[in-house]
Amino acid sequence: MGTPMSATVTPIRRASAPSLDPIMALVASDMNAVNSVILTRMQSDVPLIPELAGHLIAGGGKRMRPMLTLACAKLLDYHGERHHKLAATVEFIHTATLLHDDVVDQSGLRRGRRTANMIWGNSASVLVGDFLFSRSFELMVEDGSLRVLRILSNASAVIAEGEVNQLTAQRRIETSEERYLEIITAKTAVLFAAACKIAAVVAEREPAIEDALDQYGRYLGIAFQLVDDVIDYESDGATMGKDAGDDFRDGKVTLPVILAYARANPRDRDFL
Repeated sequence: MGTPMSATVTPIRRASAPSLDPIMALVASDMNAVNSVILTRMQSDVPLIPELAGHLIAGGGKRMRPMLTLACAKLLDYHGERHHKLAATVEFIHTATLLHDDVVDQSGLRRGRRTANMIWGNSASVLVGDFLFSRSFELMVEDGSLRVLRILSNASAVIAEGEVNQLTAQRRIETSEERYLEIITAKTAVLFAAACKIAAVVAEREPAIEDALDQYGRYLGIAFQLVDDVIDYESDGATMGKDAGDDFRDGKVTLPVILAYARANPRDRDFL
């Protein structure tokens, strides 16, 4: 792909990959309840809706965001069942954004499988994403907490703002680290934060606990997206479930590109 970059970049030092298995084991019974809610509430009299939604929902994701809701609830010694529907709500919001993202990005591969838009087309993917958003708001209303509704509806709006912000920054090589962090905080970290924070709400903990879990989720989400953006430059579809270089081809100016541009000589900057 052209002349190799001459900018000096420190190689990433990789330790053994951390495992989510201990957390998954901790919340296994709760996650079974969440999966039951997901499978029940994605049903529709229109057969295409559960078929398309199930393709992505059952496509090998780790359910990280609902897992955070469940783990935080357990951390706070919550023993009710409200968090099951709310964790499903978080997953529906996340899945809806993925369906829409794959249309915007014209992605062909996700989690090692063909994307829904490649199989059923863009229109069906957008509409089923809308259906899942609607289901998520149904579940919020059923929960009955205006506080939860405010947190998750605000997160949904901020995610959309983040995606639009990323779209307007497309192919703008001068994008700053600050703007990049604003984008990934909005499009990724905000839902991590909300997933954690709502656990404190259902457990009826004080605002300081809500704020602490919100901050934890936000930082975790930022770290998650940073890693995902690095993976785009070294993954292959067989091992990582996504095509290497998708972000670069789509003109997304992520941190690897920002740093490479900042450290590059004039000739390499012209290449970028």
